[in-house]
Amino acid sequence: QVQLVESGGDLVQPGGSLRLSCASSGITLDHYTIGWFRQAPGKEREGVACINRVNANANYADSVKGRFTIFRDNAQNTVNLEMNSLKPEDTAVYFCARDDYDFCTIVAGSPDPLAFNSWGQGTQVTVSL
Repeated sequence: QVQLVESGGDLVQPGGSLRLSCASSGITLDHYTIGWFRQAPGKEREGVACINRVNANANYADSVKGRFTIFRDNAQNTVNLEMNSLKPEDTAVYFCARDDYDFCTIVAGSPDPLAFNSWGQGTQVTVSL
């Protein structure tokens, strides 16, 4: 079974930056639509960003627009999430997953977790003084 692996989570101060990476040894990520999601304690998993397979266009949740950037590094076979101007409310476990469709499945303005599969174990991001 194909699984994705997230890395790069850390403790960072408000206003700081982090880069998360999503990797796979089993598939070529450039062949798939890939999404980033997060889940905070006591909350449902929510879509953060997604990059289409077909044209590499990206979609972002309103809460992260202008602060987060999703992009592919095909040489490394990764999909990365650059996070700037981090806020305490960004604290969560971050996951990546794949969508078998050509374009991101968006519901209420965010990638829909129900459309994605091959979830990784997640990486913890904590934004705090």
